Amino acid sequence: MSEERFLEVLKDSIVNLDFDGVKEAAEEAMRMGVNPIRAVTEGLAAGLKIVGEKFERKEYFLSELIVGAEVMKEGMNIIQPHINGESTETKGKVVLATVRGDNHDIGKSLVATLLRVSGFEVVDLGVDVPTEAIIEAVKEHRPRILGLSALLTLTMPEMGGVIKELKAAGLRDGVKVIVGGSPVTGEFAEKIGADYRAADAIDGVNKCVEWVGSRMM
Repeated sequence: MSEERFLEVLKDSIVNLDFDGVKEAAEEAMRMGVNPIRAVTEGLAAGLKIVGEKFERKEYFLSELIVGAEVMKEGMNIIQPHINGESTETKGKVVLATVRGDNHDIGKSLVATLLRVSGFEVVDLGVDVPTEAIIEAVKEHRPRILGLSALLTLTMPEMGGVIKELKAAGLRDGVKVIVGGSPVTGEFAEKIGADYRAADAIDGVNKCVEWVGSRMM
């Protein structure tokens, strides 16, 4: 089986919510020498992106969205050690949070996974994170990048509140702020003073890699 075919099988196993399939495909791909970063980004992550799109179109329900993320974790458990064995390079620290009032996790978790395989140290604060906790995390960890997620139009203004508080604390100039989530637009990101709006997880990770001056692959 070619590398491209392995990537397709990995992607399909996520879309089909197939635990056994992803495990078998991931193990075989690693035995056959498939690039582990491609296996994650073009296989697993690509499949989870399709699951997210199906959820947005109401073809999948929340339960399937959650299962898709769990299937991806199953594949990551097999592929991750091969990535760790390839490189010990650290590109910098990133703090991630889904803002206050929002409990959506799948997009942020995917970004966290892709950042880690790209060589970043990730501090994931979770969901429904108060602005005060995000500011404290930036003070404590001094990340190069802060990633904020919102999947609800009602919670989007919280992102602007975080940026205002960063400025008030004298922290804004020391960190890049990237925002994401399906309702978040480039215009909104510019309005609140963010540095970038990520169209999707891979776009966001590529921007982070660009900021630190090295390539993902």
